[in-house]
Amino acid sequence: MPGWHKSSYSDREYNCVEVRETAHVADVRDSQNREHGHIRFPASEWSAFLADVRTGEL
Repeated sequence: MPGWHKSSYSDREYNCVEVRETAHVADVRDSQNREHGHIRFPASEWSAFLADVRTGEL
């Protein structure tokens, strides 16, 4: 699985979300609290979420 990368929607100091993506899933975690684990989404749901964020729906 590819490595984690910081979301472009996170700021530099506090609101840090990290994501790692494959063709099938996206894992999302809080970079300030990595020990709490991550949430896994099917790739289709993650893509739909990002589309809504980009268009301002969310």
